[in-house]
Amino acid sequence: MADVTALSDLARSRHLRVAVAESLTSGALASAVGAGEGASAWFGGGVVAYLPEVKERVLGFPADQDPTSAECAEQLARGARELLDADLCVSTTGVGGPDAEDGHPAGEVFLGWATRDEVGHRRLELDGEPEDVLDATIEAAVQLLTFHARRVDGAGNH
Repeated sequence: MADVTALSDLARSRHLRVAVAESLTSGALASAVGAGEGASAWFGGGVVAYLPEVKERVLGFPADQDPTSAECAEQLARGARELLDADLCVSTTGVGGPDAEDGHPAGEVFLGWATRDEVGHRRLELDGEPEDVLDATIEAAVQLLTFHARRVDGAGNH
């Protein structure tokens, strides 16, 4: 499991509320983040949105667009950040494998991130079995959360 020590230290010391939005990782990222020390004080929660219509209704990503894309990753992060009133949110979407899906190769993953002021994404090309892709995605998502936790200001009064 990903080490969330640095993330939990930063979130607590900077009074951040952190959230996640997941498609590819099906709740595993929330489970990893929620295991952080004092998570009940800084982890706002997560949204698992697998079906396109759930991505649309809950997080605002149009169901007729590519769910394995940078745009999707960014909107999932933006939507969950707003829904959970978080200072920072990271999302996961992609193809775990073992086969390609909808024109995307196995291991193509997009992480989205959103703060109150910025939105962006990272594209990953991961190798291995589906479990390896998921583990690497969770690790990269925790690293992305930790990176942005160093940069964002906490509202402190949620």
